[in-house]
Formats: sequence, structure tokens, C-alpha cells
Amino acid sequence: MKTKIAVLATVLLATPALADGVNIRPDVASVTVETSSGPVEISRIPDPDNQITGEWAQTSRPCPNFCVQPMVPAPGVTPIGELELLDMLQDPEVIVVDSRVPADHAGGTIPGAISIPYNEAPDRLDELGCEIDFDGFDCDGAKTVALFCNGNWCGQSPTAARRMIEAGYPADKIHYYRGGMQAWRLLGLTVTDPQ
Repeated sequence: MKTKIAVLATVLLATPALADGVNIRPDVASVTVETSSGPVEISRIPDPDNQITGEWAQTSRPCPNFCVQPMVPAPGVTPIGELELLDMLQDPEVIVVDSRVPADHAGGTIPGAISIPYNEAPDRLDELGCEIDFDGFDCDGAKTVALFCNGNWCGQSPTAARRMIEAGYPADKIHYYRGGMQAWRLLGLTVTDPQ
């Protein structure tokens, strides 16, 4: 019993108290990203009692259309999590794309993301560094992109990735944040209201 108490005391002493802040990582409380409206600070909601509600708390949706998506939606695409997405949001050479339909995007998005709905993605590759030529797109100058949609059960960004690749976008330039808005909100990260 004394050993269990000693171990528990060691763990409690090594764990930062909630009063120190609900950080993103132990050494990072927030990050600032540039958006079309100016800089936005991304942090977690500081209230440890905060809970998601409404449609973001819904765990089960009928399949199809809402089937669990694979971690890699197409060969060559790189799956990422929140920390990698935060790094990408701070990199001016990376474009973070909200692949959701406009109505979903209008309900709030990740700061710094641009809206390119999944059904428009293969026609808007010029916004991602490709050049329009007679045969479609020349994607030699394609930028690194990170796509996201509503969550693990949302097929919008996987569809966008596959359609972009079919149109000539290099798969190795595409990153996929599978957790999407549901995971982003679950972690209490900043959501912006698109203008």
C-alpha cells in the first residue's frame, strides 16, 4: 500500500496542475497563425469542465454516407494529427484546406484554413500551386497541403485527395487530418467564424 501511495505521489508531483493551464503540449500554451483577417491565437479552452455538445458530440451516423474513413485515403498521402497540423498552420509554405461543403465551413473552421469544398478541389488546383495548361494542370510547383473535413466518419477530404491526385496533384504533397473538426473541437482548440 505504501508503495502505491509513493508511486501516486510521484506521478502527481510530475504532472503539471490544471491551474498551470490547459496547454496544447507541456511547453506550448498557444500558437499564432496568420489568416486573411490577421493573426489568430490558437489555444485550448481553459475550462477543464468544458464539454462538446450538439452535432460534434454525436458518435454514430449511418453508413453510408458516414462510414469510418481510412487513415490513408490514397497511396502516398500522409496522415497527420493536431500537432503536425498546428506546425503546418504556422508554415507560410503550406496551405491548410477545409474540404467541407460551404454550409459546414460557415459553422466554424480551423484558423488559417481556406475553404475549397471537396467537389471543387480538382478544379481549383491553381490555388494550390499548380498552373493551368492545355492538358489541365501542371503541378510541378504544387504546394504542400493539409486537408480536413468533419471527422473520422467524413468522406469529404478523402474524396478531395483522391480527385486531386486524379487531376495531377502529387500525392506526396497531400496531408490528411482525419480527426477533422470533431477532434479539433473535442480537444477544445480555437475555432474561427469564417468571414
